[in-house]
Amino acid sequence: MPLTPLDIHNKEFARRIRGYDEDEVNEFLDQVIKDYESVIRENKELHNQLMSLQERLDHFVNIEDTLSKTIIVAQEAADELKNNAKKEAQLIVKESEKNADRIINEALSKSRKVSLEVEELKKQASIYRTRFRSLVEAQLELLKHDGWESLESREPSLEPKEVY
Repeated sequence: MPLTPLDIHNKEFARRIRGYDEDEVNEFLDQVIKDYESVIRENKELHNQLMSLQERLDHFVNIEDTLSKTIIVAQEAADELKNNAKKEAQLIVKESEKNADRIINEALSKSRKVSLEVEELKKQASIYRTRFRSLVEAQLELLKHDGWESLESREPSLEPKEVY
């Protein structure tokens, strides 16, 4: 157990004939007591200061840990958000590609349908033209026959003809 200033103050030495000067020893002991008390006080102050600094250090270590955890959580959240955005972008691209394919297929289908309709109309126009030509040619043939010339040379009579 360490010495206290009181222990030093209460210490009594045995007396001998050729011993030390008692006043000098008492003065020295008084100085030792004062210095020892000063060292103890300073030690307590340093200990208190150390405790205060240790508390502050613990506080800052806790803040550091909290910040580290927060940064990690924020980084994970950012990574997750980034991954979700990539996935969503991929889905949008796939959906757009599907829509584009559908639109292209519909356009091709309509184009084929229109093309078939155009071909059908061309065929019908050709048939109509051929029939009309045949009709016109038949009418021309009728006009070319000699029967029309005889009708043209006769005088019209107002008497009705008998039909048998």
